[in-house]
Amino acid sequence: MNWGAIKVWSCAMALSGLLGAMPAMSQQSPAANKNELKSLLAPQSNVATNQDDYLPPDQAFQYTATMTRPDAIDLEWIIADAYYLYRDRIKISTDSTLVQLGAAQYPEGKIKNDEYFGEMMVYYHSLKATVPVARAKDASGEFKLKVQYQGCADAGLCYNPITKYVTLKLPAADAASTLVGKAANGSSNSGSSSGMVSEQDRLASALQGDNLLYALAMFFGAGLLLSLTPCVLPMIPILSGIIVGQGENITRAKSFSLAMTYVQGMALTYAALGAIFALVFQQAPQAFFQQPWIVLLMVALFVALAFAMFGAYTLQMPSALQTKLTDASNKQKAGTFVGTFVMGALSALVVTACVAPAIVAALTVIIQSKQVFRGAAALYASGIGMGIPLLIVGASAGSLLPKAGAWMDTVKQLFGVLFLGVAIYLLQPLIASTVAMFLWAALAIVSGYWLFALLHGAKPAPSIVRGFGLMILVYGIALLIGALAGRTDPLQPLAGIAASGSSTAAPVHATPFKRIKSVADLDREIAAANAAGKWVMFDFYADWCVSCKEMEKYTFVDPSVASLLGTMVLLQADVTANDDVDQELLKRFGIFGPPSILFFGLDGQERKEHRVVGYLKAEKFASHVATTLKT
Repeated sequence: MNWGAIKVWSCAMALSGLLGAMPAMSQQSPAANKNELKSLLAPQSNVATNQDDYLPPDQAFQYTATMTRPDAIDLEWIIADAYYLYRDRIKISTDSTLVQLGAAQYPEGKIKNDEYFGEMMVYYHSLKATVPVARAKDASGEFKLKVQYQGCADAGLCYNPITKYVTLKLPAADAASTLVGKAANGSSNSGSSSGMVSEQDRLASALQGDNLLYALAMFFGAGLLLSLTPCVLPMIPILSGIIVGQGENITRAKSFSLAMTYVQGMALTYAALGAIFALVFQQAPQAFFQQPWIVLLMVALFVALAFAMFGAYTLQMPSALQTKLTDASNKQKAGTFVGTFVMGALSALVVTACVAPAIVAALTVIIQSKQVFRGAAALYASGIGMGIPLLIVGASAGSLLPKAGAWMDTVKQLFGVLFLGVAIYLLQPLIASTVAMFLWAALAIVSGYWLFALLHGAKPAPSIVRGFGLMILVYGIALLIGALAGRTDPLQPLAGIAASGSSTAAPVHATPFKRIKSVADLDREIAAANAAGKWVMFDFYADWCVSCKEMEKYTFVDPSVASLLGTMVLLQADVTANDDVDQELLKRFGIFGPPSILFFGLDGQERKEHRVVGYLKAEKFASHVATTLKT
């Protein structure tokens, strides 16, 4: 055989094919001609000239899902040669109430510089992933798993996203496998592979682990951080007033004992009622105790305590009840501690109305696993953490507060003023902001004048006290002017007044949230946002939630945050009423209360691991949102 002749013939045939294609190429654009020429000259082994040259999706990516363990789902893809699967395009979810899915665990893949998506992690040949499953120990039956994924061929074809459904049967669970995984609410995981875990999920996962002491230490630390928020600070004057009310007989030991009793009332209330509400109502108790009639009762109580501090009357338990509670020789002491415990319990329910990640995590574990002891212990630990500043007040009260003389009456009256401040603080959500401004103005003017005119015996009070009273008086006048001008912020009562008549005054921009009420409203708005190619941020808000108002006043309006939120559709649900529609919306996502912020991607799925519960400062929130938008 003449191999030289065969080579010459082959080259001639290839050249003939190329020349034959050139007339058609000449009628196309230069870019199209260049691509066509590249295809003709490319190695024939990599060329796919039509759809028949590519494998069908189910052959290119052979997918299976199995559940042989009680606490995890195993996913596997067999990927054909010259094909690859995107990790970030895999989404795993379920609508079942039997299980909750944790974040999927993937092996390391290969970084590919994709022409359309940039640097992406992809898998060749095969992929095995594990999805942790949270479930009740006695859960049984079947559930449907939804898995979405997308892949491409090296030759250039990208397949449409593929959706598969598979029905899995729950294997029998043993005690060791109960409620594992990272899911912390009733909503399913979106399958995002960002590797981020929300704070409440992290705390819930720790509480579900083997090291209970470590988990309780984490909840104690979370409570300690919560003690620095405005939700807890009002309890300091409440406790201090109780201690001062003991008069000249107060000692360091007794003041600390009162503080410990108050903190125990608060912590045990969190533990007991948190567990009860989680099991019976599957919600946090704060919303229930924010009903107007309960708040008004608390306002009346603090007003009554204030007038008792002013000496209008003396509050004490009836002697008959004291006799039943303690020995005859200890009547007053017992009454004091019982009353202090009750005040701590009431403060836990009303004053600390904001929901923190620690509380959400503990309630979640109680609801999902029925592990009441663990959840209640976590709530108790967080309550003790919140009470640390109060214990410090109690430990130092014996040395910081006067024990005898006319100054004792003055200090009691000062705490009466603080009690009135707590009453106004509680009443604010139920009244107009302008009315609240007038109340704060009246309190500041009267108390400021009282301090300025205060007499120590026949002599005026020290200059520092009179100066402080004058400052409060001036501040009260500023509040009154601000209220008359329609201002509503007690911290900035005169803001914008000087420029209100000027055309050059800078306008105040509020965050453009769109209010929705029901689940149907939310689904409609998310669908519309997805159709417009936008993310959705969904905020749960209530008038009685201090942290919600902090987010609106300090976080959402920050320029760095506002620029990010401007690219999204912003939705907000006002759950102040806590009616049936509100409860349905809260239960849809396993939300216990505001502030809770959810993010939904372009696919309409929530990025659960990016939830925000509680207050975040602007800088941290901006970083969080920027990270979320990259998932």
